[in-house]
Amino acid sequence: MTLNFKKLVCLASAVLLCCTSALADEGMWMLPLIKSMNSKDLKKAGCKLSPEQIYSLKNKPSLKDAIVQFDGGCTGEIISDEGLLVTNHHCGYSSIQKLSSVEHDYLAEGYWAMNRSEELPVEGLTVTFIESMTDVTDEYKTVYANAKSLAEGCEKADSVIQAEVSAWYTATIAETEKANPYCSASIVPFYDRNVFYLIVEKEYKDIRFVGAPPSSIGKFGADTDNWMWPRHTGDFSMFRVYAGTDNEPAEYAETNVPLKPKNHLKISLKGYKEGDYTMIMGFPGNTTRFQASPMLENQIVTNDIRIAARTLRQNIMMEEMQADPAVKIQYASKYAYSSNGWKRWQGMKLAFNKLGIIERAKKEEAEFSGWIARDAARQEKYGSALEDIAKSVENIQPTALALTTLSESILEIEIAGLAMNFSTACVSAIKSGKDTTEAMIAAKNAIEPLYKDYSEKLDRKLMPALLTFYQENSEEKYALEGLGDDFEAYTDSLFANSAFTSPEKLETAIAQGTKFLHKDEAMVLILKISQTLIKIYTDMNLASQNGVSLQEAVTLYTGGLLEWKAGQPSYPDANFTMRLTYGHVMGYSPADGVEYNYYTTLDGVMEKEDPDNWEFVVPAKLKELWRNRDFGQYALKNGKMPVAFLSNNDITGGNSGSPVMNAKGELLGLAFDGNWESSSSDIMFEPELQRCINVDIRYVLFIMDKFGGAGWLLNEMDIVK
Repeated sequence: MTLNFKKLVCLASAVLLCCTSALADEGMWMLPLIKSMNSKDLKKAGCKLSPEQIYSLKNKPSLKDAIVQFDGGCTGEIISDEGLLVTNHHCGYSSIQKLSSVEHDYLAEGYWAMNRSEELPVEGLTVTFIESMTDVTDEYKTVYANAKSLAEGCEKADSVIQAEVSAWYTATIAETEKANPYCSASIVPFYDRNVFYLIVEKEYKDIRFVGAPPSSIGKFGADTDNWMWPRHTGDFSMFRVYAGTDNEPAEYAETNVPLKPKNHLKISLKGYKEGDYTMIMGFPGNTTRFQASPMLENQIVTNDIRIAARTLRQNIMMEEMQADPAVKIQYASKYAYSSNGWKRWQGMKLAFNKLGIIERAKKEEAEFSGWIARDAARQEKYGSALEDIAKSVENIQPTALALTTLSESILEIEIAGLAMNFSTACVSAIKSGKDTTEAMIAAKNAIEPLYKDYSEKLDRKLMPALLTFYQENSEEKYALEGLGDDFEAYTDSLFANSAFTSPEKLETAIAQGTKFLHKDEAMVLILKISQTLIKIYTDMNLASQNGVSLQEAVTLYTGGLLEWKAGQPSYPDANFTMRLTYGHVMGYSPADGVEYNYYTTLDGVMEKEDPDNWEFVVPAKLKELWRNRDFGQYALKNGKMPVAFLSNNDITGGNSGSPVMNAKGELLGLAFDGNWESSSSDIMFEPELQRCINVDIRYVLFIMDKFGGAGWLLNEMDIVK
């Protein structure tokens, strides 16, 4: 069924234009639309900036030019005219871990460059600026309509349409990139492929680590406090963006110079009070607020598998990390990444039950169906959408669960991953013209950096546990064959005989010729895994062909929702594109008789201190500063040191590190978490409960200056008192 794209774009615009200020705290708004769709609400909420100052449609310097996507999955902001950048500690965590060693453990000890020469290059780290976002839905609609006409009567109509649309994509991107040197372009769908934007970005690759507090500050509370309030975590780290002498992106070179950005944020030491306006700009990653109830029910089942698998894996990881300092450094980032999702999914399940998320979705669907039934044209257009979604989910659920189980267990066995990466790199090298021996050497060189963060002992301990988990939790037809029943013995044999336990063994095996490619037990294991994946994907493809595809059904359903809810607030789901959310500083009440204040102080850090629990150890110097009330210009009027605060801004993963700004666009703090009670917020915004947890910029500067001794960085910041 073909949708009328032009009508849907108009509907989406109408929906946004009719937003009411009462609900302005909800929404991840698209920047090119705020002038026409949010300007009145922004002003009414308390914003002192014009839409043009936030995002310039005339491509003049604006607030968005100070905001970057950090390392592909977080947000950062430029806070000086010399490329200084601040983001969350957990966003910089993998980069800090990469630079760390047992001798120089920057995670545990922290680090501060005392001059530019001490800023440490981070290989592979990038930051990305948004140059422009342009609506190309009409162009897409025209190309699609012409392609459909061209394909009419063709035996392979879908292929013809796909080829025509792909040609337009390719030509549009090539033309855009030619007109924008040093930039890349992409065409991104919104509203479940009902609207399309051409986005131009500029990526910088020479990023250097400036400093961060020790994990006892930057990760204070760790897993226990994650997603919880009150919070006392100094979750920040600092980097600097370097460019070539022409101020354009360049690979790392000693001759590179600090970036001269189009814009940077001023920093406010004036603070905030409850009810003050706040806005956040960043790159929220993924929300699914248009999902129908069958998809939500499937999500909970899928999350249960993830939680169980990660509980098993993380317990083993933590045991080995606590036993060996080297392993602790190697797996710090891997563990943190795994644990974050693990805890959030648990909170999501609790929130689903407490807030009745699925029941509310079903109620809305019943009302939607009633609206459809009252009009014959709507019945013909949207009448099958919910039924098609339910059928599609039912069809693909068994294979989707099998894939999740495999991904969360066997694909986390690192020696199998090393062998798989080696095999992929080897095939790629052969295709490029190398002979087999040259290809194997190239593949070995490609995977060798992975061994820096690899522990054979830990992997050997994980393997039998993860094999057991998979075999016990997967359908018999998807079980791995030929492993036997004794996974301990199988693991011992594989690790004793495989060349993939170290780069040295792999180099020796390559020198002996190609025979090891077929006999190495890790290579045999990935062959078995690949055979199972083929079974799963084959069944998944067959299931998806049984009726309308899930994507088509979801696109149709979303289009119907846009038409039904015209006149109500709406915005596209998050998809790692830059968004604006605005709200206010605000506490909340999670339960009867419980009231949470809107900010925390350093007093709370001392109250939580537990020298016997690594999550709540407090550095001696921080205790000394606290005892002496040596807070400098960063203290509150009552003499206390602020640490974190709450706002009701609408955020999700990807917003980590996003700037929390006041009405004038000055930096108040950094968003770093959501609260436990609204863990289902990616599905449904709950205004009474949803809060954004932010580290106060005054605490950031206090730790950098008074604790870290890096006050020299203040000289390049624009600080407003």
